[in-house]
Amino acid sequence: MKTTIQETDKQIIASLCGELDTAAAIEMESALQPLYESKGRDIIIDCSELEYIASSGLRILLSVLKKAKADGSKVILKNVNAVIREVFELTGFVKIFEFE
Repeated sequence: MKTTIQETDKQIIASLCGELDTAAAIEMESALQPLYESKGRDIIIDCSELEYIASSGLRILLSVLKKAKADGSKVILKNVNAVIREVFELTGFVKIFEFE
């Protein structure tokens, strides 16, 4: 799992690449630490290269979303493929995340 973070004055963009399984979740949670400090900037999570997401990955994204909302930021998931989107639909997370 590879994660790239780019920060600007108005947003933070996190690009996820690979499989976000249980083994990768611990490392990814650390890599996504800048998202927990959004300070009012919107968070864009680019999933164009995300191949798989496990429940532990969903938990991390949910904690990012909760922290962002508390800080007045929004989280947008971009370029989510059909397989990943189906996981969000099956878990009901499609109702709480914003997709583009």
